[in-house]
Amino acid sequence: MRTSRTSTTFPPPVMEARRWLDGVDFPPERPLINVSQAAPVEPPHPDLRQAMADAVLQDDSAHLYGPVLGNDDLRAELAARTSRIYEGSVTPAQICITSGCNQAFAAAIAALCGEGDEVIVPVPWYFNHKMWLDMAGATAVPLTCTADMTPDPQAAAALITPRTRAIVLITPNNPTGAEYPDSLVTAFYDLARAHGIKLLVDETYRDFHSRSDAPHSLFSLPDWDETLIHLYSFSKAYRLTGHRMGAMAASPALMAQIEKFLDTVAICPAQVGQHAALWGMQNLDQWLAGERDEILRRRAAIQTEMPRLEAKGWSLLGLGGYFAYLRHPFAMSSAQLAPLLVREFGVLCLPGTMFYPDDATAGASELRIAFANLDVPGLSALFDRLQTVDLALR
Repeated sequence: MRTSRTSTTFPPPVMEARRWLDGVDFPPERPLINVSQAAPVEPPHPDLRQAMADAVLQDDSAHLYGPVLGNDDLRAELAARTSRIYEGSVTPAQICITSGCNQAFAAAIAALCGEGDEVIVPVPWYFNHKMWLDMAGATAVPLTCTADMTPDPQAAAALITPRTRAIVLITPNNPTGAEYPDSLVTAFYDLARAHGIKLLVDETYRDFHSRSDAPHSLFSLPDWDETLIHLYSFSKAYRLTGHRMGAMAASPALMAQIEKFLDTVAICPAQVGQHAALWGMQNLDQWLAGERDEILRRRAAIQTEMPRLEAKGWSLLGLGGYFAYLRHPFAMSSAQLAPLLVREFGVLCLPGTMFYPDDATAGASELRIAFANLDVPGLSALFDRLQTVDLALR
């Protein structure tokens, strides 16, 4: 009996990690510190919640199907905002709204790839990207990152074959937190353009970038949409994770293919979430700047705390967005260490093995810390616990 591609795809890692909590008690003096998932747990700004309630009560269209590619006013607002942030030129026809950024990635792959086509993905990779490529019948070609957790365009060039359809970049990166400089992103753009393939740039965590200027210059390039597919998420910026609001920027020609996928899968993005995303962009810039400042404070706190772990053989491999990516010093694989940290130290994080191909060894010494839900005192408590881990060393 033949098996489906979905049945041969590995289980969702975050769900697997949550099962490690089963049967474990966390006493009041040592509550669970959960740094496994990169999502805000607080609700949206009160004024945004009121705007959403007003839409539900007063706008009949909030309860009806809308345009498959998203509401016109939201697409126009995001196009204008993207043009402003990147000092480029983006039109509403180059924008679509999706049910979360994961769906934007899935739609892009569905439009680009046939059975057995290849997509180059830097490792450690975002596991949901790998999962979708597996389920779509496309091949994820791993591109090993350098010591500073950045991918090498020359190494990527050596992986391109006649079946290659795209290269994927995430910046700030999930899982490593690495922020790719404009020169690196542009080098990958030039590589993709030269080979007639697409560059997918996922900037889910753009609003928490440590740079205050434009993260890259791709939108200012002529005919950028012939090569670039840009992915974005409203979920982190406006705390809308439960409303599943993502977006894509690409060519109008590709949008015609994207529309087929979105119409089949969801028909249209959720209306209330679209109202929220639009209202957030129009009214919450100052609040969002404060959210970014807080994330940067937490990032700085990790840099301050790291010497405590470095003295015990740990190292910080990447830091940015919502993530700190660590190398641990223990002989035990992170696949065994992560569940042990839950049971013995009350810390839930993800092992590096969840971000690599099965035959890779690097992930065994790595852990991902998603720190967006810990304030500065909470981060200090996390480092207190990690500092006490005493196991056989490599």
